[in-house]
Amino acid sequence: MKIALASLALLFIAPAQAPVGEAVPTPATAPAAAPALPPAPQGPRVTLATKAGTITIELARDKAPLTVANFLKYVDQKRYDGTSFYRALNFTAPAPIGLIQGGVRGRSDKVLPGITHEPTTKTGLSHTDGAVSMARGAPGTAAGDFFIIIGDLNTLDANDKDPGYAVFGKVVDGMDVVRTILAAPVSATEGTGAMKGQMISAPIVITTAKRAR
Repeated sequence: MKIALASLALLFIAPAQAPVGEAVPTPATAPAAAPALPPAPQGPRVTLATKAGTITIELARDKAPLTVANFLKYVDQKRYDGTSFYRALNFTAPAPIGLIQGGVRGRSDKVLPGITHEPTTKTGLSHTDGAVSMARGAPGTAAGDFFIIIGDLNTLDANDKDPGYAVFGKVVDGMDVVRTILAAPVSATEGTGAMKGQMISAPIVITTAKRAR
């Protein structure tokens, strides 16, 4: 999409010279600058150490508290350690666009019960570049699998006809690692249904997931 930018012209006018014998008015004192606002509070951060590098995620606990609490439970209980990024959906485009998916992949020793769905219509979040969102079947089944967006895929947001997926954070460091995983070779035969051909041939192991703050 092309965005037109209007040019801004700044016009400087020299003050008129005061007649001889008249006092030159003193310029008004500029008002004191307003004090700077404190920085917006930041959510907790989690680092995912993978075989391809480290990804740091900032969690939107103020906007998606249930989803963030669930994700942190998996992190704190070490349930992501030893799992992997196993899916790469890579669309053909001039620039990389798609998603990578990772997590417990239904492992009985790792998975916890599903959580209440927090749609983007309520959280105000969106599936933009770097967004982290929960994988799910029906709403309310999201558990321990998540995906990271590359590019903009706001078609995954909720709308009047579709509950969409629950965004709960964003990547703040390591998008180069995310793009490396997106480019990983995939199997032409693995996967079922719409996911066939999207399974990474050699899944990228998540060695550790831990809080960064």
